[in-house]
Amino acid sequence: MALKTVLIIDDEEASRTIIRQYLEDHPEIEIAGECHNGIEAVNAIDEIEPDLVFLDIQMPGCSGFQVLRKIVHVPQIIFSTAFDRYALKAFDSNAVDYLLKPYTKERFEQALAKIMHDGNSAESIQNLAQTAGSIYYDKILLENGNKMISIHISDITYLEAEKDYTRVFTCDKNYLSNFGISILEQKLNPSHFTRIHRSHIVNIDHIHEVYRENGDTYLLLKNQQLFKVSKSYTDNIKKMMY
Repeated sequence: MALKTVLIIDDEEASRTIIRQYLEDHPEIEIAGECHNGIEAVNAIDEIEPDLVFLDIQMPGCSGFQVLRKIVHVPQIIFSTAFDRYALKAFDSNAVDYLLKPYTKERFEQALAKIMHDGNSAESIQNLAQTAGSIYYDKILLENGNKMISIHISDITYLEAEKDYTRVFTCDKNYLSNFGISILEQKLNPSHFTRIHRSHIVNIDHIHEVYRENGDTYLLLKNQQLFKVSKSYTDNIKKMMY
């Protein structure tokens, strides 16, 4: 199939730059635009109606899978992800190609050639969007003294960055993870977790109320923990809650 226009969607500038550079060998394909978050992507896809979208999965606020659930125009999609290989069964079962970061130019060309030759059906893309929640963790192992304990993701109320580590809070306890908050964010289903500050991620199911006061946005959890939402992440809350 002929590809005339593409849209690049990734929250990392370096990743968008790599795609632009690789596309320089394809002057017949026009880069119609770029988006650095999922919220922008939904509007851009339906407005521009590109033939192909390079879509990152792990974006704050609105993941690539959430983008697919919201769009009307369903273009060809080449996904990019940093997920571990075990978590990519959803792609394989729906016969949808993906680029596992970091990828080579050869792998990029292979994915592009496959789209040009075969394409993905709109049905396979939408099926993937609906079933992709299974690739996120249901449980997580966290330190508790000299032991590791298993915590259900649904029991987590919020996460707080502590330098290179992350403090994970449940209703009555807290645990320290050796992973940074951005790494853990990639493993949490964005349908249930949203970032409200560079140091905080909250479980949407544990939100009691969101309100504005003196121009600022505040979020209150059911356990009465209060957070001020960073202006950079206010749109995340609006998209999830309103």
